[in-house]
Amino acid sequence: MVQRSPHLSTRRMASRIGVSRMQVWQTLHEEDLYSCHDQRVQHLEPGGHAQHMDLCHWIKAHPELLSIILFSDGACFMRDGVNNLRNVHTWSQDNPHETSVTNFERRFTVNVWCGVLGNKLIGPFVFDKTLSGNVYEVFLRNELPGLLEDIPLMIRSHMYFQHDGAPPHYTRHVRDYLNESFPNRTLRRGGPIAWPSRSPDLMPLDYYLWGHIKTLGYETKVDSRAALRDRIFAAAEHIRNHPNNIGSATQTLLMCAENCIAAGGGHFEQLL
Repeated sequence: MVQRSPHLSTRRMASRIGVSRMQVWQTLHEEDLYSCHDQRVQHLEPGGHAQHMDLCHWIKAHPELLSIILFSDGACFMRDGVNNLRNVHTWSQDNPHETSVTNFERRFTVNVWCGVLGNKLIGPFVFDKTLSGNVYEVFLRNELPGLLEDIPLMIRSHMYFQHDGAPPHYTRHVRDYLNESFPNRTLRRGGPIAWPSRSPDLMPLDYYLWGHIKTLGYETKVDSRAALRDRIFAAAEHIRNHPNNIGSATQTLLMCAENCIAAGGGHFEQLL
């Protein structure tokens, strides 16, 4: 029955066969069969596989550049964080009828930019305004140079800049500035090195940084935007003090590229 319908529930199997669910579980375990959850991945548009392959082949051909690429991204932190109720359990002989309180009427967010360059964390920087092309251009021109002050001039003069294809990143003024400041050294939508959309599995900030910051920042509930902002900066400082972990996450991109090529440019993170 499981071989014919691998998504069948134990309750339905027990009902069809006329045995208890405990007997179903025992039989499944005796056959070394266990329940596995699906892993959600982003939809790839037509042509996405080929774009991923092109990028991954470029990464494999230039592994020496991984330490001088400034990977950048933004994330929106909300009051209650991201709660997976499937991972929340209360062990008890009787149902305690536990509840989880949310605050939809008093929601707030913090819009954060961060970068990773080799083994260094750049930022965070908080946008107080809604991110638009003009706001992002002002950030690149006026704020980013200050965030890079501690980076040696030799690295800054040769480093590459990466960001995704979000609409504020693709305005004409932003593209003109990047072409001027990083001639032929950008990984982006429509850039000299194309960065495909929907590729979080190839982004160190997505597969390492943001999850780490959220784990540290949401250890306990926060009640104000200022408190959430302080948590984010404290988490970033903790991560900054472990440069070896940051460097390992950056170099992991080479392994990710190899796995992506093996998957034909498709999703591979569920196989790691």
